[in-house]
Amino acid sequence: MPYRIDVSSPPSDALDVLIDLGALDVEGAHDGLAALMPDGVTPDAVVRALGGAAVTVSAAVARDDGSVWMLSPDTVRIGSLLIASPNAPPTLNALRLTDSGAFGTGHHPTTALCIETLAEILSIERVESILDVGTGSGILALAGLIMGVPRALGLDIDPEALQVAAQNARMNHLEDRLQLVLGGPEDVNGMWPLVVANVLAAPLIDMAPILVRRIRGRGRLILSGIPSSLESEVRQAYQHFGMRQIGSETRAGWTTLVLQASW
Repeated sequence: MPYRIDVSSPPSDALDVLIDLGALDVEGAHDGLAALMPDGVTPDAVVRALGGAAVTVSAAVARDDGSVWMLSPDTVRIGSLLIASPNAPPTLNALRLTDSGAFGTGHHPTTALCIETLAEILSIERVESILDVGTGSGILALAGLIMGVPRALGLDIDPEALQVAAQNARMNHLEDRLQLVLGGPEDVNGMWPLVVANVLAAPLIDMAPILVRRIRGRGRLILSGIPSSLESEVRQAYQHFGMRQIGSETRAGWTTLVLQASW
């Protein structure tokens, strides 16, 4: 597991040294540098490489359920949408997110793929509402709202994630258009023209029987969080219930499927 180091009064070549050692992230901190180091490099090796500089070691903070390691989330652009920090000025097509442990920072490939797919769908048709299953930070539901969807419903089984999503909605002045519910697709009624679920392959397969019942006739379903090796298993689970695949995209070993209801 990566760890954090803080280097006070670093030597002039400290940045190059840390990068050569395989630092995952480096940034200025107070009167020195902070870095995330891989666990294959010991703190003693870092101290020696820095010529005996004073180094403080602490636990690193993981984001996106431990899949993304960074000192602090950077601004990231996904298509026309800018994912920014809370202190960034409000701008058109910008979504500000608080730094939290909830999944959905914009840095994970599955999140980017979902947002790109949402943008593609919404560029060619009007959708009046979206259901976001496993909403996490609320990033996908909020992105849909910024792209013009009037209303969104976010579901999550983690109450702390829902608190983060609510905070992000308020920060972006979208709280009146986002409803949040604790639970999964079995805990709500109704059907939606567009459903997105960025979770993992196993729960996607398990929830297939109920999730397809939340899709309106000719509605679309975006599934992500799927390792490429499990794409066919997830696709077949939904095809069994009358969904047909109309698109897919793979990036960094992760696949996003787009399906449409045949009814």
